[in-house]
Amino acid sequence: MPQTSLMMTLQFSSSGTPVNVQAKHFLIPGLGRYDHKYSPKLPSKFPKTSIFNSHQIPNPILHQPPVNQSVAAIVFGDGSESRLYPLTKRRSEGAIPIASNYRLIDAVVSNCINSNINKIYALTQFNSTSLNSHLSRAYSGASLGKEGFVEVIAAYQSPEDQGWFQGTADAIRRCLWVLEEYPVAEFLVLPGHHLYKMDYQRVIESHRNRKSDITIVASNGITKRDQDPGVGVLKINTENQVMQYSLKSNKEPVNYAVAETLTRCNDSSYSYIPSMGIYLINRATMVNLLNNHFPKAMDFGTEVIRGALSLGMKVEAYLFEGYWEDMRSIEAFYQANMECIKKLNTGYNFCDRDSPVYTIPRNLPPTVVNDAMITDSVIGDGCILNVSIKFSGGLSNLSKI
Repeated sequence: MPQTSLMMTLQFSSSGTPVNVQAKHFLIPGLGRYDHKYSPKLPSKFPKTSIFNSHQIPNPILHQPPVNQSVAAIVFGDGSESRLYPLTKRRSEGAIPIASNYRLIDAVVSNCINSNINKIYALTQFNSTSLNSHLSRAYSGASLGKEGFVEVIAAYQSPEDQGWFQGTADAIRRCLWVLEEYPVAEFLVLPGHHLYKMDYQRVIESHRNRKSDITIVASNGITKRDQDPGVGVLKINTENQVMQYSLKSNKEPVNYAVAETLTRCNDSSYSYIPSMGIYLINRATMVNLLNNHFPKAMDFGTEVIRGALSLGMKVEAYLFEGYWEDMRSIEAFYQANMECIKKLNTGYNFCDRDSPVYTIPRNLPPTVVNDAMITDSVIGDGCILNVSIKFSGGLSNLSKI
C-alpha cells in the first residue's frame, strides 16, 4: 500500500513570522496522472491552519473550499438526436452560431467562468469537429487561473470499451479516470446548447447548506414547455425536495401553471416543474452511482437520477427564475436570436458587463456601412452593407462554417 505525504507551504511576513501554513496537495508515489487502475479517494477539501504569535488575531477557519478548487464542470456539447436539423447537419448543437459573434456553448462556458468555476471538461462526440476547434481556440489562453482549463474529451474507443459513448451517463463513467484527476468535491453537469445566465455559486451554496446528494436546477419562470414532449418533469414537495423524476409524453399532459405559484398549504402538497437538465452531484455519490449501483445506465437523467431517488438519496431542486431557452426547435432558436435585438430586454443579454460572454477573437475587419438603412439589428464583424440594403429586425455576420 503506497504511503501518502503531505506537502506544506509556509509563508513568512517581513518580520520573519510564519503566518500561513496551508495544505497544498497529496502525493501518492507511483500514481500517474491518468492511471485509472488505481484511483484512491482523495480528500474533497483540505484543512487550513495558521501559526500565530501573541499579538496576532486569528483568522476565521474556512469551512468550505473555494469554488474554483472544489467544483468541476462537465459540459455536453452535442447529442445524437438533434432538434435543430438542418443546422446540425455539419456541426453539433453547441457549435451553432448565435447573435453574430458567438456559439451556443459560449453561454454555458461563460457562466462557469463568471461563477469562478475554472475546471471545465467538454465531452463531445457527434459532428464535433467544429465544436472541438472552437473550444480549443477560444479558451486555450483564457484567464482561468493557475490550474484552470477548458479540456475537450472526445469520444474514444479502448480495449475495454470498443463502442462510442452510449449516453450521458455512459460518457461520464468512461471518462471518470480523467474527471477524478483533481480532488474536487462536486461535479456540475451541464447541457452545452442552452441559453441562460446563471450564477452557479448560488446553486452550490444551496446544495451544501441543505447537505444534498444531488441538486437539480429547475425552471420556475414562465414557460411554454407544456407542449414539449420529452422534457424532464420534477415532482417536488413544499421543501423543494424531489420526490419523482419523469419524462413528459404526448399522452400525459402536465400542468406547469402550478410551478409559477407553488402550493404551500400543507406538507402533502406537490408541484410539477420542468428540469433544466443541470445537475450538481457530490463526487463520491456520482462515482458510487455510476460504478456500483447502475454500471449499465446510459442516460444520466432518466436512469441515474431515478435510481438515486429509488435508493433514498437526498435529491433537491433549485428553482431558477430567469430567462432559459433549451433550443427545443428551429422556431425557438429563431426567437432567441430575435429577442436579443429587442429594446425590451426580455431575452438573453449579450451586452451585460457584469456577466460577459466570452468567445474566440475572430480578427475580422470592422463592418463597413454605406448609406444603408438599418434598424433593430445586430451586425457582426467583417460585413459590408451598401446603400441597396434595407435591413430591419435581424442579425448579420460572416460566420465560418
